[in-house]
Amino acid sequence: MWNSGLVSVSFRQLSPEMICKAASAAGLTAVEWGSDVHAPFDAPEKLTEIVRLQEQYGIRCIAYGTYFRLGETPTSLLPSYIAAAKRLGTRVLRVWCGDRSADAYTAAERDKLFTACRAAAKTAEEAGVTLCMECHPHSFTETVGGALLLMQAVASPAFRMYWQPNQYCSFEENMAYAKAIAPYTVNIHVFHWTASARLPLADGLPQWKRYLQAFDKTQTLLLEFMPDDRIESLPREVGALWELIGGRV
Repeated sequence: MWNSGLVSVSFRQLSPEMICKAASAAGLTAVEWGSDVHAPFDAPEKLTEIVRLQEQYGIRCIAYGTYFRLGETPTSLLPSYIAAAKRLGTRVLRVWCGDRSADAYTAAERDKLFTACRAAAKTAEEAGVTLCMECHPHSFTETVGGALLLMQAVASPAFRMYWQPNQYCSFEENMAYAKAIAPYTVNIHVFHWTASARLPLADGLPQWKRYLQAFDKTQTLLLEFMPDDRIESLPREVGALWELIGGRV
């Protein structure tokens, strides 16, 4: 069965307690905490408070959503991010790779980036955690070709992927990406957008049912962003998610 949860950056303007309370009330038990606002790696008091709130509201941290960018962020900071993830109770870190699409890299730039990725993967292996690349425009994994090239070049069980549809690509392009990257995918960000328009997840269920056929149900589905940015819309979006996966999990 699928696991499900919420990405905290959906509500950057709200406190961790408001997010935990709303997630729990909507029936969710897992949160991916973002390192940019809610859970900075260098703010131990905020991490401690989140751990307390998780216990209070019956929430677990399913992943640490970092903005660590391989090839850009100093690699010396990676152990600190890993320590923060463990403090929150997870061994999965979402990270970014590069700052542009794979086809915009020269061969020399690509080799340098891969060297940094292999070093990061080794650090993750030694720490017993998994680094998962954000599947996103303006990163090396923007395209399925870049993502597969990266996975094959690093070739580490501690170096994996997230997946999400690209709202600027066709359904067929997104479906091809999902099928190709599924063996490497740990978590999936769930939303329904068309270009810059954010739409209710319920409107995208036909496409999402097709997307999920590419995966083996070991992945966690994480709601990311509300179509109107309002936390009051969370129960409706959770309901659509459960309709998608056939029940509450």
